[in-house]
Amino acid sequence: MLSIASDIDALARFGRALADPIRCRILLALCEAPAHPADLADKLEISRTRLSNHLACLRDCGIVVAVPEGRRMRYELSDARLGHALDDLCGAVLAVETDRTCADADEKGCC
Repeated sequence: MLSIASDIDALARFGRALADPIRCRILLALCEAPAHPADLADKLEISRTRLSNHLACLRDCGIVVAVPEGRRMRYELSDARLGHALDDLCGAVLAVETDRTCADADEKGCC
């Protein structure tokens, strides 16, 4: 039985999903369009086994769903609003990244 996550649980799940660069790449690819695992693995240049593990994590977090399509499964974001949230988050991260307040950021590895 599916249940709706609380706000805190949803944020924690989203954070867990974004904590890995490969999962981030998968989510960004799925923002563009739903995809089959084999196609995702080729596009992201990772093994199907590794992709499968990350897709399982994203499914467990409730962020992607597997949709049966004949004998194959197609993966997509569980809610279209997640794509908008990822776009907004990427825009915010880019804005923060380009706004460096410390003149020694590159040397010190801060900011």
